[in-house]
Amino acid sequence: MKPLLWQHLPCDDEEAGALSLLLGVHPTIARLLCLRGLRDADAARRFLAPSLDQLHDPFALADMTRAVERLESAIARRERIAIHGDYDVDGITSTVILRRALEMLGAEVVHFIPERLRDGYGLQPAAIERLHAEGVRLIVSVDCGIRSTDAARRARELGVDLIITDHHEPEAELPPALAVINPKRRDCTYPDKNLAGVGVALKLVQALCQRADRTKWLPAFVKVAAIGTLADVVPLVGENRVIAKLGLASLSGGRHTVGLRSLLDAAGLSGKMIDSYHVSFMLAPRVNAAGRMSTPDIATRLLLATDEATGEEARALAQQLNDENLRRQQEEADLVAQARKAIESDPAIGAHNVLVVGGDGWHRGVIGIVASKLVETFNKPAIVLSVEGELAHGSCRSIPEFDMLGALERCADVFLRFGGHRQAAGLTMEAERVPEFRARINQYADEVLEPDQLRPRLRIDAPLSLKQITHDLVQGIDAMGPFGLGNPRPVFHAMPVEIVDGPRPLKDRHLKMTFRQDGRSFRAIAWRAAERAAFLTEHRAGVNLAFSLEQNQYQGETFLELSVADVKSLSDVE
Repeated sequence: MKPLLWQHLPCDDEEAGALSLLLGVHPTIARLLCLRGLRDADAARRFLAPSLDQLHDPFALADMTRAVERLESAIARRERIAIHGDYDVDGITSTVILRRALEMLGAEVVHFIPERLRDGYGLQPAAIERLHAEGVRLIVSVDCGIRSTDAARRARELGVDLIITDHHEPEAELPPALAVINPKRRDCTYPDKNLAGVGVALKLVQALCQRADRTKWLPAFVKVAAIGTLADVVPLVGENRVIAKLGLASLSGGRHTVGLRSLLDAAGLSGKMIDSYHVSFMLAPRVNAAGRMSTPDIATRLLLATDEATGEEARALAQQLNDENLRRQQEEADLVAQARKAIESDPAIGAHNVLVVGGDGWHRGVIGIVASKLVETFNKPAIVLSVEGELAHGSCRSIPEFDMLGALERCADVFLRFGGHRQAAGLTMEAERVPEFRARINQYADEVLEPDQLRPRLRIDAPLSLKQITHDLVQGIDAMGPFGLGNPRPVFHAMPVEIVDGPRPLKDRHLKMTFRQDGRSFRAIAWRAAERAAFLTEHRAGVNLAFSLEQNQYQGETFLELSVADVKSLSDVE
């Protein structure tokens, strides 16, 4: 565990108290709602009890009417429609829900998802040509296409109508497509700008269902959309919260297609209450592994499987995903070790505010995960490059204080192509220009980043003694989930707390122990904190404890434990 700067978040206690009375919730829950900007009682009620009727009118998205009318015409005339997806979880789930919805409406549909190493990223002219040769006259892109001007021009030349649905940042000029559905369009007044790619695809499905009087289908699509939404790490507020909350409830308790059921079985999640952790760290990596290590069509075929007669095939596909995920984990561990060694041994790489590191033949399927791991370890923006001959392909991840896409735009002339978001992006460049790029992006970072912004912080929501942990509080925290970007899991502070059992090692990397304060005891786990064992043993009599509350299931029983965010000595108060 790294030394963290604790930030105790200020809150108006009177305002929180008034909200607690209005809502009839635990005072600490009211405080958490206020800290998340939900000071209005009606807004807080909607947040705590999301429902499908909170989804906005899909036709408020620019070009939605044009897209739906063209799809309806294609269905009526039995034209061949192609869904062009992307190889990550967001793109795969987008492809699945749109293809399934169109098929249920009677369309003739095929899908195409590019393979990372063979086809490259995004909507390319070659894919347009390939689909045109297969008799497709209408292509719908999902989770890609917003910067694919060349592909849109090629579609127009071939007489293929192109509908782009995407959530990535557009350029100043939109591609010349029949319709471009993206809430981030500068001329789009849609109220929710934070949708994942699958969220935008879901809006198209919602519009099609409304027009066909089939809105009862929507919950089944929301369930799959929740997987892509949580995997894409978008803010879990607004429509994303509705999708994630309702989708997780359906994943936990609903009936599933044979494909989804096989995936849940393979991940060991059948019959469990599924939360954002399970999706992000158990389901999503398996779906992602297909596109990272081999072909994304394994995961797509699995999630499209609905015929019970294909159960054996579905289980085989799910096992393939398990195998590919294990291979991905080994590749990732190897590259993280190489990247850390380069950063820690070479000042030309590690001394900068933006870490730019790479190597020959580094597997392009895992460099994005490696970049994320480096951000976690060093609390700096990280760009990991795979050098293949004369080209370098890069994955970029950032810290909240640094706009990665904005930084790349400052170096745009260096790249052959790039795109993405504030926190995550991708690029391709000539390998010989990597030193120039490292210098230029760090020159920009030096201008906009203060040293204090590179110090890792722990936001603490509220003081909470162990005896204040009640059933009502735990229920209230559960209602505030799912947690993630934009709605972080609450972190509490208690002091002094004694350690009455442990710390004991768990799988060599973690520690388990029991804390006690004022007669109340709770079991706890400190993840990836094995190196803190000596400190905890020395300070057993009393520590400052920062923690979250976790409900875990074991052998059919649910129990409450503390997840340790950080510990400090009683004298170490910031």
